[in-house]
Amino acid sequence: MQKNQDSRLGTENITKLMISLAIPAVLAQIVNVLYNIVDRIYIGRIPGVGAAALTGVGVTFPIITIISAFSSFASGGGAPLASIALGQGDRKRAERILGNAASLLLFFSALLMLFFFVFQKPLLYLFGASDNTIGYSSTYISIYLLGTVFVQLAVGLNTFISCQGHARTAMCSVLIGAVVNIALDPLFIFVFHMGVAGAAVATILSQALSAAWVLKFLCSEKSGIRLRLSGMRPDFALLRQVMALGVSPFIMAATESAITIVMNHGLQVYGGDLYVGSMTILQSVLQLVFVPINGFTTGVQPIISYNFGAGSFDRVKMTIRRMISVTFLAAFLYVVFAMLRPGVFAGLFTTDEELIALVKKVLPVYLCGMSVFGIQSGIQSSFLGLGQAKISLCIALLRKVILLIPLALLLPHFFGVMGVYYAEPVADLISVAIASTLFLLNIRKILSKEMLAKVTHTA
Repeated sequence: MQKNQDSRLGTENITKLMISLAIPAVLAQIVNVLYNIVDRIYIGRIPGVGAAALTGVGVTFPIITIISAFSSFASGGGAPLASIALGQGDRKRAERILGNAASLLLFFSALLMLFFFVFQKPLLYLFGASDNTIGYSSTYISIYLLGTVFVQLAVGLNTFISCQGHARTAMCSVLIGAVVNIALDPLFIFVFHMGVAGAAVATILSQALSAAWVLKFLCSEKSGIRLRLSGMRPDFALLRQVMALGVSPFIMAATESAITIVMNHGLQVYGGDLYVGSMTILQSVLQLVFVPINGFTTGVQPIISYNFGAGSFDRVKMTIRRMISVTFLAAFLYVVFAMLRPGVFAGLFTTDEELIALVKKVLPVYLCGMSVFGIQSGIQSSFLGLGQAKISLCIALLRKVILLIPLALLLPHFFGVMGVYYAEPVADLISVAIASTLFLLNIRKILSKEMLAKVTHTA
Protein backbone atom coordinates (compact mmCIF):
# COMPACT_ATOMS: atom_id res chain seq x y z
CA MET A 1 0.00 0.00 0.00
CA GLN A 2 2.75 2.43 0.95
CA LYS A 3 4.70 1.61 -2.18
CA ASN A 4 1.70 2.66 -4.25
CA GLN A 5 1.53 5.94 -2.34
CA ASP A 6 4.96 7.18 -3.48
CA SER A 7 5.00 5.31 -6.82
CA ARG A 8 2.01 7.35 -8.01
CA LEU A 9 4.48 10.24 -8.34
CA GLY A 10 5.72 8.49 -11.45
CA THR A 11 2.42 7.35 -12.96
CA GLU A 12 -0.47 9.70 -12.15
CA ASN A 13 -1.59 12.57 -14.43
CA ILE A 14 0.78 15.51 -13.85
CA THR A 15 -1.88 18.19 -13.39
CA LYS A 16 -3.95 16.04 -11.05
CA LEU A 17 -0.83 15.12 -9.11
CA MET A 18 0.30 18.75 -8.81
CA ILE A 19 -3.09 19.79 -7.48
CA SER A 20 -3.30 16.94 -4.97
CA LEU A 21 0.21 17.60 -3.61
CA ALA A 22 0.50 21.38 -3.99
CA ILE A 23 -2.83 22.50 -2.51
CA PRO A 24 -2.20 20.93 0.93
CA ALA A 25 1.38 22.26 0.86
CA VAL A 26 0.21 25.78 -0.02
CA LEU A 27 -2.43 25.71 2.71
CA ALA A 28 0.17 24.47 5.17
CA GLN A 29 2.57 27.27 4.30
CA ILE A 30 -0.15 29.92 4.43
CA VAL A 31 -1.17 28.71 7.86
CA ASN A 32 2.48 28.49 8.91
CA VAL A 33 3.15 32.14 8.10
CA LEU A 34 0.42 33.01 10.57
CA TYR A 35 2.80 32.02 13.38
CA ASN A 36 4.71 35.26 13.01
CA ILE A 37 2.09 37.42 11.32
CA VAL A 38 -0.64 36.75 13.89
CA ASP A 39 1.89 37.48 16.65
CA ARG A 40 2.61 40.83 15.00
CA ILE A 41 -1.05 41.69 14.43
CA TYR A 42 -1.87 41.11 18.10
CA ILE A 43 1.33 42.69 19.40
CA GLY A 44 0.74 45.81 17.30
CA ARG A 45 -2.56 46.26 19.14
CA ILE A 46 -1.28 46.08 22.72
CA PRO A 47 -2.71 49.27 24.28
CA GLY A 48 -0.22 52.09 24.66
CA VAL A 49 2.90 50.23 23.53
CA GLY A 50 1.81 48.48 20.32
CA ALA A 51 4.10 50.32 17.86
CA ALA A 52 7.21 49.99 20.06
CA ALA A 53 6.43 46.34 20.87
CA LEU A 54 5.89 45.56 17.17
CA THR A 55 9.26 47.11 16.30
CA GLY A 56 10.96 45.21 19.15
CA VAL A 57 9.58 41.84 18.06
CA GLY A 58 10.45 42.65 14.44
CA VAL A 59 14.09 43.05 15.46
CA THR A 60 14.14 39.39 16.58
CA PHE A 61 13.31 38.29 13.03
CA PRO A 62 16.98 37.62 12.06
CA ILE A 63 17.44 35.18 14.97
CA ILE A 64 14.16 33.39 14.22
CA THR A 65 15.11 33.19 10.56
CA ILE A 66 18.55 31.76 11.29
CA ILE A 67 17.04 29.07 13.52
CA SER A 68 14.59 28.07 10.79
CA ALA A 69 17.32 28.32 8.16
CA PHE A 70 19.41 25.61 9.81
CA SER A 71 16.50 23.22 9.41
CA SER A 72 16.92 23.76 5.64
CA PHE A 73 20.15 21.75 5.69
CA ALA A 74 17.98 18.74 6.50
CA SER A 75 14.75 19.56 4.67
CA GLY A 76 16.16 21.26 1.58
CA GLY A 77 19.03 18.81 1.16
CA GLY A 78 17.68 15.56 2.54
CA ALA A 79 14.11 15.48 1.24
CA PRO A 80 14.94 15.81 -2.51
CA LEU A 81 17.65 13.15 -2.16
CA ALA A 82 15.22 10.86 -0.32
CA SER A 83 12.65 11.38 -3.06
CA ILE A 84 15.21 10.61 -5.79
CA ALA A 85 16.14 7.43 -3.88
CA LEU A 86 12.47 6.44 -3.75
CA GLY A 87 12.26 6.98 -7.51
CA GLN A 88 15.16 4.56 -7.90
CA GLY A 89 13.46 2.05 -5.60
CA ASP A 90 16.14 2.42 -2.90
CA ARG A 91 13.98 2.76 0.22
CA LYS A 92 16.83 1.78 2.56
CA ARG A 93 18.93 4.72 1.44
CA ALA A 94 15.95 7.07 1.83
CA GLU A 95 15.59 5.96 5.45
CA ARG A 96 19.28 6.54 6.13
CA ILE A 97 18.91 10.08 4.77
CA LEU A 98 15.95 10.69 7.08
CA GLY A 99 17.78 9.37 10.15
CA ASN A 100 20.89 11.41 9.50
CA ALA A 101 18.80 14.52 8.89
CA ALA A 102 17.13 14.05 12.29
CA SER A 103 20.53 13.76 14.01
CA LEU A 104 21.71 16.89 12.24
CA LEU A 105 18.64 18.80 13.48
CA LEU A 106 19.21 17.78 17.10
CA PHE A 107 22.84 18.91 16.89
CA PHE A 108 21.85 22.27 15.39
CA SER A 109 19.18 22.78 18.08
CA ALA A 110 21.65 22.56 20.96
CA LEU A 111 24.25 24.70 19.19
CA LEU A 112 21.84 27.48 18.20
CA MET A 113 20.13 27.75 21.57
CA LEU A 114 23.45 28.05 23.39
CA PHE A 115 24.88 30.60 20.95
CA PHE A 116 21.89 32.95 20.92
CA PHE A 117 21.40 32.85 24.69
CA VAL A 118 25.02 33.91 25.19
CA PHE A 119 25.11 36.68 22.54
CA GLN A 120 21.46 37.74 22.62
CA LYS A 121 21.56 41.43 23.61
CA PRO A 122 24.56 42.53 21.50
CA LEU A 123 22.98 40.84 18.49
CA LEU A 124 19.60 42.48 19.07
CA TYR A 125 21.21 45.93 19.15
CA LEU A 126 23.13 45.03 15.99
CA PHE A 127 19.87 43.94 14.33
CA GLY A 128 18.23 47.34 14.91
CA ALA A 129 16.98 47.41 18.51
CA SER A 130 17.10 50.71 20.40
CA ASP A 131 16.89 51.44 24.12
CA ASN A 132 13.14 51.93 23.63
CA THR A 133 12.60 48.50 22.05
CA ILE A 134 15.30 46.21 23.51
CA GLY A 135 13.07 45.12 26.40
CA TYR A 136 10.42 43.76 24.05
CA SER A 137 13.03 42.11 21.82
CA SER A 138 14.85 40.40 24.66
CA THR A 139 11.68 39.15 26.35
CA TYR A 140 10.30 37.62 23.16
CA ILE A 141 13.46 35.91 21.95
CA SER A 142 14.49 34.56 25.38
CA ILE A 143 11.27 32.54 25.54
CA TYR A 144 11.35 31.61 21.84
CA LEU A 145 14.84 30.10 22.18
CA LEU A 146 13.54 27.53 24.67
CA GLY A 147 11.57 26.00 21.81
CA THR A 148 14.48 25.79 19.35
CA VAL A 149 14.38 21.99 19.15
CA PHE A 150 10.65 22.05 18.38
CA VAL A 151 11.17 24.48 15.49
CA GLN A 152 14.03 22.42 14.08
CA LEU A 153 12.16 19.13 14.16
CA ALA A 154 8.78 20.49 13.03
CA VAL A 155 10.19 22.41 10.07
CA GLY A 156 13.13 20.17 9.19
CA LEU A 157 11.38 16.80 9.22
CA ASN A 158 7.98 17.75 7.83
CA THR A 159 9.37 17.85 4.30
CA PHE A 160 10.21 14.15 4.59
CA ILE A 161 6.49 13.52 4.91
CA SER A 162 5.64 15.47 1.73
CA CYS A 163 8.48 13.89 -0.26
CA GLN A 164 6.65 10.56 0.02
CA GLY A 165 3.47 12.05 -1.42
CA HIS A 166 1.72 12.52 1.96
CA ALA A 167 0.91 16.18 1.37
CA ARG A 168 -2.22 16.19 3.52
CA THR A 169 -0.40 14.72 6.49
CA ALA A 170 2.35 17.31 6.11
CA MET A 171 -0.33 20.01 5.99
CA CYS A 172 -1.89 18.74 9.22
CA SER A 173 1.42 18.99 11.07
CA VAL A 174 1.55 22.70 10.28
CA LEU A 175 -2.18 23.26 10.71
CA ILE A 176 -2.27 21.81 14.23
CA GLY A 177 0.47 24.10 15.49
CA ALA A 178 -0.77 27.22 13.75
CA VAL A 179 -4.38 26.87 14.90
CA VAL A 180 -3.20 26.43 18.48
CA ASN A 181 -0.94 29.47 18.12
CA ILE A 182 -3.75 31.64 16.78
CA ALA A 183 -6.01 30.53 19.63
CA LEU A 184 -3.44 31.00 22.40
CA ASP A 185 -2.07 34.38 21.24
CA PRO A 186 -5.01 36.57 22.37
CA LEU A 187 -5.41 34.47 25.52
CA PHE A 188 -1.83 34.93 26.70
CA ILE A 189 -1.33 38.48 25.39
CA PHE A 190 -4.59 40.13 26.48
CA VAL A 191 -6.43 37.85 28.93
CA PHE A 192 -3.37 36.85 30.97
CA HIS A 193 -1.73 40.27 30.29
CA MET A 194 1.58 38.66 29.32
CA GLY A 195 2.22 40.98 26.35
CA VAL A 196 5.04 39.93 24.03
CA ALA A 197 6.01 37.13 26.46
CA GLY A 198 2.57 35.61 25.90
CA ALA A 199 3.05 35.68 22.14
CA ALA A 200 6.36 33.81 22.49
CA VAL A 201 4.89 31.20 24.85
CA ALA A 202 2.01 30.58 22.44
CA THR A 203 4.47 30.10 19.59
CA ILE A 204 6.72 27.53 21.27
CA LEU A 205 3.75 25.52 22.58
CA SER A 206 2.28 25.33 19.10
CA GLN A 207 5.63 24.35 17.57
CA ALA A 208 5.96 21.58 20.16
CA LEU A 209 2.62 20.13 19.03
CA SER A 210 3.71 20.27 15.38
CA ALA A 211 6.98 18.51 16.17
CA ALA A 212 5.16 15.77 18.09
CA TRP A 213 2.82 15.17 15.14
CA VAL A 214 5.71 14.91 12.66
CA LEU A 215 7.69 12.50 14.84
CA LYS A 216 4.66 10.33 15.52
CA PHE A 217 3.99 9.91 11.79
CA LEU A 218 7.59 9.29 10.73
CA CYS A 219 8.01 6.62 13.42
CA SER A 220 4.76 4.86 12.47
CA GLU A 221 3.96 2.17 9.92
CA LYS A 222 2.05 4.75 7.86
CA SER A 223 5.34 6.29 6.76
CA GLY A 224 7.09 4.64 3.82
CA ILE A 225 10.46 5.80 5.15
CA ARG A 226 10.59 5.41 8.91
CA LEU A 227 12.65 7.25 11.48
CA ARG A 228 14.62 4.63 13.42
CA LEU A 229 17.37 4.97 16.01
CA SER A 230 19.61 2.73 13.90
CA GLY A 231 19.27 5.15 10.97
CA MET A 232 20.29 8.15 13.10
CA ARG A 233 23.89 6.98 13.45
CA PRO A 234 25.94 9.64 11.61
CA ASP A 235 27.05 8.65 8.11
CA PHE A 236 29.41 11.47 7.25
CA ALA A 237 29.55 10.71 3.54
CA LEU A 238 25.77 10.90 3.39
CA LEU A 239 25.68 14.02 5.58
CA ARG A 240 28.10 15.77 3.23
CA GLN A 241 25.78 15.06 0.31
CA VAL A 242 22.71 16.25 2.23
CA MET A 243 24.44 19.45 3.35
CA ALA A 244 25.90 20.14 -0.10
CA LEU A 245 22.38 20.28 -1.53
CA GLY A 246 20.89 21.84 1.62
CA VAL A 247 23.34 24.75 1.67
CA SER A 248 21.36 26.53 -1.06
CA PRO A 249 18.01 26.69 0.79
CA PHE A 250 19.98 27.40 3.97
CA ILE A 251 21.56 30.45 2.38
CA MET A 252 18.21 31.48 0.92
CA ALA A 253 16.75 31.47 4.44
CA ALA A 254 19.75 32.58 6.50
CA THR A 255 20.57 35.57 4.33
CA GLU A 256 17.12 36.93 5.15
CA SER A 257 18.67 37.64 8.54
CA ALA A 258 21.67 39.40 7.00
CA ILE A 259 19.32 41.45 4.83
CA THR A 260 17.19 42.38 7.83
CA ILE A 261 20.28 43.39 9.79
CA VAL A 262 21.60 45.61 6.98
CA MET A 263 18.21 47.15 6.21
CA ASN A 264 17.24 47.74 9.83
CA HIS A 265 20.61 49.35 10.49
CA GLY A 266 20.23 51.65 7.47
CA LEU A 267 16.65 52.51 8.41
CA GLN A 268 17.68 53.24 12.02
CA VAL A 269 20.57 55.47 10.92
CA TYR A 270 18.76 57.35 8.15
CA GLY A 271 15.23 57.25 9.57
CA GLY A 272 14.63 55.94 13.10
CA ASP A 273 12.34 53.52 14.94
CA LEU A 274 9.34 54.34 12.73
CA TYR A 275 11.23 53.21 9.61
CA VAL A 276 12.43 50.02 11.32
CA GLY A 277 8.79 49.36 12.20
CA SER A 278 7.82 49.78 8.54
CA MET A 279 10.27 47.06 7.56
CA THR A 280 8.61 44.67 10.00
CA ILE A 281 5.34 45.20 8.12
CA LEU A 282 6.96 45.01 4.67
CA GLN A 283 8.62 41.70 5.52
CA SER A 284 5.27 40.35 6.68
CA VAL A 285 3.66 41.40 3.39
CA LEU A 286 6.51 39.67 1.52
CA GLN A 287 5.89 36.53 3.53
CA LEU A 288 2.29 36.52 2.34
CA VAL A 289 3.52 36.00 -1.24
CA PHE A 290 6.71 34.05 -0.60
CA VAL A 291 5.20 31.48 1.69
CA PRO A 292 2.30 30.26 -0.53
CA ILE A 293 4.66 30.09 -3.52
CA ASN A 294 7.19 28.19 -1.44
CA GLY A 295 4.39 25.88 -0.36
CA PHE A 296 3.45 25.26 -3.98
CA THR A 297 7.02 24.50 -5.06
CA THR A 298 7.52 22.31 -1.98
CA GLY A 299 4.44 20.31 -2.94
CA VAL A 300 5.52 19.93 -6.57
CA GLN A 301 9.22 19.25 -5.92
CA PRO A 302 8.76 15.54 -5.02
CA ILE A 303 7.23 14.99 -8.48
CA ILE A 304 10.38 16.42 -10.08
CA SER A 305 12.77 14.49 -7.82
CA TYR A 306 10.97 11.14 -8.05
CA ASN A 307 10.66 11.23 -11.85
CA PHE A 308 14.24 12.41 -12.23
CA GLY A 309 15.34 9.42 -10.12
CA ALA A 310 13.17 7.15 -12.27
CA GLY A 311 14.61 8.60 -15.50
CA SER A 312 11.20 9.93 -16.67
CA PHE A 313 12.57 13.17 -18.08
CA ASP A 314 9.49 14.11 -20.12
CA ARG A 315 7.42 14.14 -16.93
CA VAL A 316 10.07 16.28 -15.28
CA LYS A 317 9.96 18.85 -18.11
CA MET A 318 6.18 19.02 -18.04
CA THR A 319 6.12 19.49 -14.27
CA ILE A 320 8.72 22.25 -14.36
CA ARG A 321 6.92 24.18 -17.12
CA ARG A 322 3.64 24.11 -15.25
CA MET A 323 5.21 24.96 -11.91
CA ILE A 324 7.00 28.06 -13.22
CA SER A 325 3.83 29.26 -14.96
CA VAL A 326 1.88 29.06 -11.71
CA THR A 327 4.54 30.69 -9.52
CA PHE A 328 4.95 33.60 -11.95
CA LEU A 329 1.22 34.28 -12.26
CA ALA A 330 0.56 34.01 -8.51
CA ALA A 331 3.37 36.41 -7.57
CA PHE A 332 2.44 38.89 -10.27
CA LEU A 333 -1.23 39.14 -9.29
CA TYR A 334 -0.51 39.42 -5.57
CA VAL A 335 2.16 42.10 -5.98
CA VAL A 336 0.02 44.23 -8.30
CA PHE A 337 -2.83 44.13 -5.78
CA ALA A 338 -0.51 45.02 -2.88
CA MET A 339 0.96 47.94 -4.83
CA LEU A 340 -2.51 49.29 -5.62
CA ARG A 341 -3.84 48.84 -2.06
CA PRO A 342 -0.90 49.31 0.35
CA GLY A 343 -3.11 50.79 3.05
CA VAL A 344 -5.03 47.51 3.33
CA PHE A 345 -1.87 45.69 4.38
CA ALA A 346 -0.58 48.47 6.64
CA GLY A 347 -3.85 48.50 8.56
CA LEU A 348 -3.53 44.79 9.33
CA PHE A 349 -0.48 45.34 11.50
CA THR A 350 -0.89 48.71 13.19
CA THR A 351 -3.32 51.45 14.11
CA ASP A 352 -0.54 54.07 14.27
CA GLU A 353 -1.46 56.65 11.62
CA GLU A 354 2.13 57.80 11.08
CA LEU A 355 3.35 54.25 10.49
CA ILE A 356 0.42 53.51 8.15
CA ALA A 357 1.24 56.61 6.10
CA LEU A 358 4.89 55.56 5.79
CA VAL A 359 4.02 51.99 4.71
CA LYS A 360 1.59 53.30 2.08
CA LYS A 361 4.45 55.36 0.64
CA VAL A 362 7.21 52.73 0.59
CA LEU A 363 5.37 49.44 0.00
CA PRO A 364 4.80 49.92 -3.78
CA VAL A 365 8.49 50.75 -4.22
CA TYR A 366 9.71 47.84 -2.12
CA LEU A 367 7.48 45.23 -3.76
CA CYS A 368 7.52 46.15 -7.46
CA GLY A 369 10.43 43.82 -8.39
CA MET A 370 8.59 40.91 -6.83
CA SER A 371 6.06 41.04 -9.68
CA VAL A 372 8.34 38.72 -11.72
CA PHE A 373 10.07 36.91 -8.88
CA GLY A 374 7.81 33.87 -9.21
CA ILE A 375 9.97 32.86 -12.18
CA GLN A 376 13.06 32.60 -10.00
CA SER A 377 11.17 30.72 -7.28
CA GLY A 378 10.17 28.05 -9.80
CA ILE A 379 13.68 27.83 -11.22
CA GLN A 380 15.31 27.59 -7.79
CA SER A 381 12.97 24.77 -6.75
CA SER A 382 13.58 22.93 -10.03
CA PHE A 383 17.34 22.89 -9.51
CA LEU A 384 16.88 21.67 -5.93
CA GLY A 385 14.52 18.91 -7.03
CA LEU A 386 17.08 17.79 -9.62
CA GLY A 387 19.85 17.63 -7.03
CA GLN A 388 21.85 20.47 -8.60
CA ALA A 389 23.67 21.83 -5.56
CA LYS A 390 26.12 24.16 -7.34
CA ILE A 391 23.66 25.98 -9.59
CA SER A 392 21.12 26.24 -6.80
CA LEU A 393 23.78 27.72 -4.52
CA CYS A 394 24.78 30.22 -7.20
CA ILE A 395 21.20 31.48 -7.52
CA ALA A 396 20.81 31.62 -3.74
CA LEU A 397 23.92 33.76 -3.36
CA LEU A 398 23.13 35.98 -6.33
CA ARG A 399 20.06 37.89 -5.21
CA LYS A 400 20.78 38.33 -1.53
CA VAL A 401 24.52 38.25 -0.96
CA ILE A 402 25.89 39.54 -4.26
CA LEU A 403 23.14 42.06 -5.08
CA LEU A 404 20.74 42.98 -2.28
CA ILE A 405 23.09 43.48 0.67
CA PRO A 406 25.62 45.64 -1.22
CA LEU A 407 22.79 47.68 -2.76
CA ALA A 408 21.18 48.24 0.66
CA LEU A 409 24.51 49.57 1.92
CA LEU A 410 25.30 51.68 -1.15
CA LEU A 411 22.03 53.28 -2.27
CA PRO A 412 21.25 55.18 0.98
CA HIS A 413 24.37 57.25 0.36
CA PHE A 414 22.68 58.60 -2.78
CA PHE A 415 18.96 58.47 -1.95
CA GLY A 416 18.88 58.67 1.83
CA VAL A 417 16.47 56.39 3.69
CA MET A 418 14.58 55.59 0.46
CA GLY A 419 17.75 53.94 -0.88
CA VAL A 420 17.17 51.06 1.54
CA TYR A 421 13.78 50.42 -0.04
CA TYR A 422 15.09 50.81 -3.62
CA ALA A 423 17.62 47.99 -3.10
CA GLU A 424 14.95 45.26 -3.11
CA PRO A 425 13.40 45.81 -6.58
CA VAL A 426 16.77 46.41 -8.26
CA ALA A 427 18.16 43.13 -6.87
CA ASP A 428 14.97 41.23 -7.74
CA LEU A 429 14.91 42.23 -11.41
CA ILE A 430 18.61 41.53 -12.02
CA SER A 431 18.53 38.14 -10.26
CA VAL A 432 15.44 36.96 -12.16
CA ALA A 433 17.15 37.74 -15.47
CA ILE A 434 20.33 35.86 -14.52
CA ALA A 435 18.49 32.86 -13.02
CA SER A 436 16.40 32.52 -16.18
CA THR A 437 19.54 32.55 -18.31
CA LEU A 438 21.20 29.85 -16.17
CA PHE A 439 18.09 27.71 -16.40
CA LEU A 440 17.87 27.90 -20.19
CA LEU A 441 21.58 27.13 -20.59
CA ASN A 442 21.65 24.11 -18.26
CA ILE A 443 18.31 22.30 -18.17
CA ARG A 444 18.88 20.04 -21.21
CA LYS A 445 22.25 18.88 -19.91
CA ILE A 446 20.82 18.16 -16.45
CA LEU A 447 18.01 15.96 -17.75
CA SER A 448 20.22 13.03 -18.75
CA LYS A 449 21.21 9.61 -17.45
CA GLU A 450 24.78 10.84 -17.01
CA MET A 451 23.72 13.67 -14.69
CA LEU A 452 21.44 11.36 -12.70
CA ALA A 453 24.39 9.02 -12.13
CA LYS A 454 26.51 11.97 -10.87
CA VAL A 455 23.80 13.11 -8.44
CA THR A 456 23.56 9.67 -6.79
CA HIS A 457 27.10 8.29 -7.20
CA THR A 458 28.04 8.83 -3.55
CA ALA A 459 25.14 6.72 -2.27
